[in-house]
Amino acid sequence: MSTKRTLSQQSWTVYGSTLFVYVVLISFAVTCLFPFYMLAVNATRSTNDIQQSISFWFSTHFFMNYDSLVSRELDIFRALWNSFYIAATSTLLNLYVSAMTAFAFHTYQFKGKKWLYVTILLVIMIPGQLGIIGFYQFMLQLGWLDSYAPLILPSIASAASVFFLRQYYASMLSKELLEAARVDGSSEFRTFNQIVLPISLPALATLGIGSFVGSWNNYLMPFILISSEEKYTMPMLVQLLKTNIFATDIGAIYTGLFLTVIPLLLVYMFLTKYIIGGLTVGGIKE
Repeated sequence: MSTKRTLSQQSWTVYGSTLFVYVVLISFAVTCLFPFYMLAVNATRSTNDIQQSISFWFSTHFFMNYDSLVSRELDIFRALWNSFYIAATSTLLNLYVSAMTAFAFHTYQFKGKKWLYVTILLVIMIPGQLGIIGFYQFMLQLGWLDSYAPLILPSIASAASVFFLRQYYASMLSKELLEAARVDGSSEFRTFNQIVLPISLPALATLGIGSFVGSWNNYLMPFILISSEEKYTMPMLVQLLKTNIFATDIGAIYTGLFLTVIPLLLVYMFLTKYIIGGLTVGGIKE
């Protein structure tokens, strides 16, 4: 009888602990998602309604706010495409080249490897803002101002991405697997593309989310390098909403911010499944 009572108490303890964990996680999720929800709600409300009171329910003024936004000759979809092109291209280059570099550090032995890796770690510690003036002068000499090249090509040399992926390979990538591929006659590029990259999907998805969001939200460098309005990115266009033309049209401002957030949410939802799938595969032992 006492044994059954002890087991029952242990079961209730486990259930209570699990319930507490779920409550905490749900609370964190609600806290993180609430600002996005309020952004969507205010994008559907008129300026007068937003100024008068707070509401947690959707309204019917979204298309009115959108018409007010585009009537000021702001090409929203052009800016969305510009931001997506820059973010997607720089993210893909960052992931592929960084994965290849990290693979080389993990797999091969070459002279100066240790010091080169130390140099990469030192680059991570240097704030990127310190090199803005020199970078601008360099782009001016190359004739790359008012183009997307200086916003995309530097993503190839991402020290933080190389460090992250190298640590991932050190814990997940077996050198015996690579040796078996070489014995079967696989070339190094084929081994990397067909074996290493699929294994790297969880790390690449995690890194891709951060890289895409960072590039999408980047305002300072496009503001310095881009001068043509047709090449404006979405953060630059959103900044125009703070001018006197839109200062009183709060509904249009919220609509522009809402349109800016949508692509980020879609990318996150698309890449999350690879992170979860990779964790599931990694947790199965044969």
